[in-house]
Amino acid sequence: MSSNPPRYRGRFAPSPTGALHFGSLVAAVGSWLMARRAGGDWLVRVEDIDPPREIPGSAMSILATLEGFGLIADEAPAYQSRRNDLYESAFARLQAADRVFPCWCSRADLAIHGGIHRDGRCIAPPDPSRPPAWRLRTPDRTVTWHDDLQGPQRENLRETAGDFVIRRVEGLWSYQLACVVDDGDQGITQVVRGADLLDSTARQIHLQCLLGLPTPDYLHLPLVLDAEGRKLSKSAASLPVDAGDPLPPLRRALAWLGVDIRSAATRPERILRDALDGFSPASLRRSSLTPAPTL
Repeated sequence: MSSNPPRYRGRFAPSPTGALHFGSLVAAVGSWLMARRAGGDWLVRVEDIDPPREIPGSAMSILATLEGFGLIADEAPAYQSRRNDLYESAFARLQAADRVFPCWCSRADLAIHGGIHRDGRCIAPPDPSRPPAWRLRTPDRTVTWHDDLQGPQRENLRETAGDFVIRRVEGLWSYQLACVVDDGDQGITQVVRGADLLDSTARQIHLQCLLGLPTPDYLHLPLVLDAEGRKLSKSAASLPVDAGDPLPPLRRALAWLGVDIRSAATRPERILRDALDGFSPASLRRSSLTPAPTL
């Protein structure tokens, strides 16, 4: 007797380090299209677990901008800064299973090893005068998966990631742990995000296995690059999109994704609905374009 597949649940997970720029809009629209095509839920999660990098007010600005573009989540936004108990619980489970260890190694210590910590062996001795980082013991394991846009993928964790940090010296949670715990807790069935996070996927799949969490499907959208081939968010061209005039950037985002949009609608919600009518994942662009569309 076969069981019904779980309801599709996707998400867009911005970090509040500034205003929403065109590259992030592309990722938001792509994830929204995939969720709506599946008849599922689209969530927004604010990844605000790195206070030194956050800009006050940017989380509210991003949420307001998404709404101005007609990208309305099906649930109230989740904030990672309010989910510490979930991360503590996951960390405690890893500790109990002896999967993590304290580490006082600096970047300079690891430089002679290509910056990668391997085999659970620290170069620097324990230093009780300062707190350690906590790393995951990473085996010599090759993780394979199929990306729904980029195709078959494989990565050897020991060679490319090593014993990666789970909790930083300052006590802050790593992106890898928080992302995995949240995707599991929120029941995310497909992660649609930028290809700059493709190399995080093997680490996250490994963590899911250790924590007994399901592995979602993954789809990595090509990055929007500037004229010099740099990721747009790292470029001087990464100007914020204007929620007060959403139609031009929304049309450009859809076109960049490879979505055929001929709608004459004058409201973003209607443009998105019209785009969804003819949308197929097979039409999504698989490689980056240079330069990015002019904002």
